[in-house]
Amino acid sequence: MNTIDKLHYISQQSLTFSHLDAIKKALQAGCKWIQLRIKDESEESLSDYAFQAKLLCESYQAKLIINDYADIAVKSGADGLHLGEHDLPVHQARQLLGNGVIIGATANTFGQIVRHAHDGADYIGLGPYRFTQTKKNLSPVLGLEGYARIMEQVNAAKINIPVIAIGGILAEDIPAILQTGIYGVALSGAITNAADGAVAVKSIKQALSVPVLNSVHLN
Repeated sequence: MNTIDKLHYISQQSLTFSHLDAIKKALQAGCKWIQLRIKDESEESLSDYAFQAKLLCESYQAKLIINDYADIAVKSGADGLHLGEHDLPVHQARQLLGNGVIIGATANTFGQIVRHAHDGADYIGLGPYRFTQTKKNLSPVLGLEGYARIMEQVNAAKINIPVIAIGGILAEDIPAILQTGIYGVALSGAITNAADGAVAVKSIKQALSVPVLNSVHLN
């Protein structure tokens, strides 16, 4: 069984740096779980990014997760695939990728978590926590109350799957988010835009390692 990291870095680009630049910065800062998330690019371009990102991640002993594209995840030898709400169903992706590849799936409701868990997802990306400009067609914002409500349902249903909070999360949000029973967090700008990435990642990992009272423990 694959161990799911508590800190996921989601790649982004700007006018001054590429996805690969951002990934390299995150790796140098100490991130061990990288999701390559590229929208509005050709499949050929994305495939090239994936192969280069895989080499980068290998050099830092980090895992690479490809967002959306199952075929590119297979071709690039990525460690996993993350599926959005409107992508391939988890059970179909599992048939294509096999049991050795990590498959995560996005959810915005408890019902979606139930379906993904039943289909064999290895982890859930639950969000968005707050409004974020990195994603178009944003689902309803959940906030702390939404996380607490959904995680209570997850616990009551005895669904033992790591749930990762995602969407506009800042480092200072982490302690309160963990109190809801959330397993870990996915960040982008909080790492990409940090003045000192290594200091930021160290602080984030420390926050994620603090034992939380009354939370759901997920292995």
